[in-house]
Amino acid sequence: MCGRYSLAATAAELAERFDAAVPDDWGPRYNCSPGQDLPVLAADDPDAFRRMTWGFTPPWADESFDLINARTETVDEKRTFADAFASRRCLVPADGFYEWSDHAGEKRPYRVAFDDERTFAMAGIHATWEPPQRQAGLGEWGGGSDGDDAGGDAERVESFAVLTTEPNDRIRDLHHRMAVVLPRDREREWLAGDLGKAALLEPYPGDDLRWYPVSTRVNSPANDDPSLIEEVEA
Repeated sequence: MCGRYSLAATAAELAERFDAAVPDDWGPRYNCSPGQDLPVLAADDPDAFRRMTWGFTPPWADESFDLINARTETVDEKRTFADAFASRRCLVPADGFYEWSDHAGEKRPYRVAFDDERTFAMAGIHATWEPPQRQAGLGEWGGGSDGDDAGGDAERVESFAVLTTEPNDRIRDLHHRMAVVLPRDREREWLAGDLGKAALLEPYPGDDLRWYPVSTRVNSPANDDPSLIEEVEA
């Protein structure tokens, strides 16, 4: 799975890398975590990043699902993800992702990144969800005359999930899953809907990915600084 990732690129670097506008308030992040609002490039507006919550909820849900990953093997079959896979694809920029693996009887965090620390895109899907409206006050019991919702309209939530697949040979010894890392020349193909599931089942083919141990401080989403991506002794 992919449960955390890093994105140290500045707004200017991110805009240049993906040829897309970036929110002015974006700054480097070293511990992107579920539940946070993070920059995503969606197929319906491929020229501008927008913030979405990491934790996917389908539009038809009665409650928040908060699913951070979708398995490529079944993404087009499961009701939760199928529509988004077909028509609501996105790119999730990163420069590394974290995995936890057993070491001396305990789970230790490791970071997966390219040798040159370049920014890449993970394949993602997204959706817009509106929490169910709830009546309050006298109107809830039939004593009100206007039927207004207390608190007004429920807030719409744009959310995303990262696709995962089998690990390549470089990652296999670390973890049994890995994020779908898109080759740069196939990113727009993914957004356009021209890249099918079969192409995603094969993990990133290059041998230029590496993994190394990092501080256990990354375990807490409250920690977010450059030291988190530095290699430590295992």
